[in-house]
Amino acid sequence: MVIAVGVGDNKAVLKAVDDVDFEVVIVKSEDKLVNLLLNGEVDAAVRGSLSASVIMDKLRKTYPELYRVSCIELNDKKFLLGPVGLVEGSNLLDKLRLAWLGSEFLKSHGIKPSLAIITTGRPHDTARNKKINEMIEEGETLTSKINERSIEAKHYYALLDDAILDGANLIIPFDGIFGNMIFRSMVLAAGAKSYGAVTLGMKEIYIDTSRSQNVEGFKRALKFTNHLSKIGDQLPI
Repeated sequence: MVIAVGVGDNKAVLKAVDDVDFEVVIVKSEDKLVNLLLNGEVDAAVRGSLSASVIMDKLRKTYPELYRVSCIELNDKKFLLGPVGLVEGSNLLDKLRLAWLGSEFLKSHGIKPSLAIITTGRPHDTARNKKINEMIEEGETLTSKINERSIEAKHYYALLDDAILDGANLIIPFDGIFGNMIFRSMVLAAGAKSYGAVTLGMKEIYIDTSRSQNVEGFKRALKFTNHLSKIGDQLPI
């Protein structure tokens, strides 16, 4: 198995590459990373510290509907969090597709999906203002539609802490802006472990990473990618 990883301003990626025991190709441009992946010249790719927006724009020329879900470990609990891309999950259909693809990803690993929908407030807060009401109503609709597909899902409103304690393994915030802030709060501020973000909706394996990640974070992402590349045929498309 050969994995390509991007190296930009954050050179911690290079130290991570030196500390893994499998083949990694170092790439210094977004164009080359995407071309190596889509042309099948590598088995998987990791963003590393290159530009996420540039890479995603190039990937979306082949796969218009892509969704990133970050694999996080907090207090010995692992779960997926998505959407985490700023322009992802902006409407109900986007989140439904993410829920479906994320559930299939979990099932491909022998894990029964348990989804947590995160919006805002609590059930009795709908009268506070129009925005809160709209978010809560969409959360209720999303939860209902996911359950219709025989996938376990619960609307936790703003109670993200309860969702994690209950063992939810796919947490779906209201949109990618919320998801990105949750990720940065947990991982970059509070020290939760990130394994990178799986990109759903494509047959190739591409793992996104924060360009602010440290050596250990990049190393976890490389090892996670190596694991996924060995079972690539099981990943949902």
